[in-house]
Formats: sequence, C-alpha cells, structure tokens
Amino acid sequence: MAYGLVVHPIEHLRVVARATGTDASVIVREAAIALASLRTDPAPLVIACRRIVERHCELGPVWWLCARLLASDDPSESALASADEIDSDPTDRQIAMALPEGAVVVTIGWPAIGGAALMRRGDLSVLCADSRHRSSSFMQRLERYEIECDPIPTESLAHAVAGADLVLIEAVAASPLRVLAPVGSHVLAAVARSVGTPVWLAAGVGRRLPERYVDAIAELIVVDSDVSEIEIDDVPIDLITHVGSIDGVSDDVAASLGPDCPYVPELLRTSAF
Repeated sequence: MAYGLVVHPIEHLRVVARATGTDASVIVREAAIALASLRTDPAPLVIACRRIVERHCELGPVWWLCARLLASDDPSESALASADEIDSDPTDRQIAMALPEGAVVVTIGWPAIGGAALMRRGDLSVLCADSRHRSSSFMQRLERYEIECDPIPTESLAHAVAGADLVLIEAVAASPLRVLAPVGSHVLAAVARSVGTPVWLAAGVGRRLPERYVDAIAELIVVDSDVSEIEIDDVPIDLITHVGSIDGVSDDVAASLGPDCPYVPELLRTSAF
C-alpha cells in the first residue's frame, strides 16, 4: 500500500480495510495513522475498529491495536505508540540469540518473525516444509543471506523433523489456552512432538491476545472455512514446548502467552461504515 496523499481518515480506513496480501506490520501502521485521526470522536473510533478487525480478522496484531486504542485515554497517542512497537518488535532478535549454535531448524511456509531470526544467524541449517506454496520464496530469501536451506518433501517430514534440533512455527494469534498458526503448523508440531523434537513458537508483538479474541478469530477463519481454503491451523497448546516473545525464549508456555492487550468486548460486535 502507498499513502502519499492526504485523505480523510474514514477513506484511509476503507483503503486499509480493502488491502490484501500485505504484511501485518504495514496494515497496523496504516490503520494506526487513520485511527489516530479520530481522536475526538469516540463513537466513530469504536465503529472503525470493529470494521478493521472484521476485514482483517486473520491478523492478530490488528485486534491488538484496536483493543489498545479502545481502552486508552489517549487513542491517538496509543495508536502511534503501537505502530512503533510493531516496527521495533525485538522478538526475532530474542529468538536469534536463543537458537543453539549450528542448529538444524525446521520451518513451514514463510515465517516473518522466525525467518528474520534465522537470517540474523549465519551458522544454521534450515529445512523448509511447504504451506500454500510459500516455502520456495522463503528459501530464496534465505539463500540471499547465504543460509543453508533445503525443502522437505511431504513423505520425508517425519525423518527430517526427527533429525532436527527444533521446529519453529509462528503464531498468528495465541492465548495461554490456544494457538493459531499458518496452515500445516499443526501437522508439523504433532510430528515433532511424536519424535521428541522441541517446538518453538514465535509470538511477536500483537500476537498474544485475550482468549476470547483468539476464539473469535478461530471461529471466523478456521471453523467456518472450506477445507481447501483454510489458511490457519488451530494448534493444541500442549504441542508447544517453548515460546519466543519480546521477553526472550521460555519453556513456560502458558505464562509466556499471557495477553499484551486488554479485552474490550466492543470489538466482538458487528458494525459497518
């Protein structure tokens, strides 16, 4: 998305709502800029936040942003501060520092935070499982960073995972009771646990949400979707052994997935511009 012109906040929000195929951090920043302009109008702010989460219900950071704004005494300041937090998310650095030296890591699809962590290290080997044909682009990016990587054929998944040091998957949204991650993550994590390989979850800024928000996202994009169109997996929490967040990597999974935004029930009501 490109926003070089000055537009009315509501029109800006409509553009953000219609955006597809855009990184979550870009959506959050543009939504924050537009929502910050509604500082003196609480009612339109509530409606706008509902509309944004309805249109981008698959993006945990959008729920996180809107919940923080609606709970804030100064939504404008909170919006811009939240955008800065997304942009400066230290989770990839924390994971990079915690990865074992010379580790063999299994990933799936194109993990934005986990991938950034791997690209900070030059001593790792990455085995890439596919999800919705995204792993080839991810491997090309790894190769540009001169990181050794190979694809994993589906029939070789168990063998590859058994020989790896850890599996790294990425949270779309998570709570202490539930994890939503890119499709294929459930199978990968289950295979890893069956052979005793640790499963690390990258839970960056905006991904740790109140339980009811995670349940709402699951209902909207997992339960009601056609099998062939599902983009998100509902990963059992007991398959996760470690969580990487802004605080580092911890094996206290439930504590590490405590929400970093308040629960605001207004977000779960439907509305329209």
